[in-house]
Amino acid sequence: MAKAYRYVEVIGISSKSFEDAVRNGIEEASKIGKGKLRWFEVKEERGRIEIGKIVEFQVTLKVGYTVTGG
Repeated sequence: MAKAYRYVEVIGISSKSFEDAVRNGIEEASKIGKGKLRWFEVKEERGRIEIGKIVEFQVTLKVGYTVTGG
């Protein structure tokens, strides 16, 4: 059986780390992909600084999920 995939872009945010931001983004994407997530790609990393300190880590993720097939 043939498979088809779609992807969404999400932005994960964390006050702890880039890795935690990725996890948060994947968790949100799983609500869209209905549990059929298959892959992700980190497209961009950035952060927010206040008074000389990092206060937020942000990642833009491309997350693929199955829409047909296995």
